[in-house]
Amino acid sequence: MTVVVVATAAMLAVAGVLALVRLERGPSMLDRTIAVDVLTSVLVAGIATYSAWTRRADTVPVLLALALVGFVTSVTIARFAAVEPEGEGRVLSREEAAALEAARRAEEERELSFDEEHHGGPAEGEVGR
Repeated sequence: MTVVVVATAAMLAVAGVLALVRLERGPSMLDRTIAVDVLTSVLVAGIATYSAWTRRADTVPVLLALALVGFVTSVTIARFAAVEPEGEGRVLSREEAAALEAARRAEEERELSFDEEHHGGPAEGEVGR
């Protein structure tokens, strides 16, 4: 039984660390939500393992409450999560950011160079008769 408990604890620890990494890196809100849900599941599994190993039944209400809170949290976040357009939730690389900035500046310069008030007539600098 001890080998099973140690193996289970090791796997839960690895799952918890990987979920924490996903929680920190993201990149989107839904990735972080899934990481929190996985952490809640790891906590429930850890308490269940502890209960089975020590043969304590008094932790079952804690398991039920924690599982319910995790479920309600996931459903609530999924319900109110905004849908992000493709690519908006990630951080741009330096090259991508530079390309977007160059395109934005070129667009601004194009708009500034367009003369809306010139409707024909003599060329600029020419004296009309």
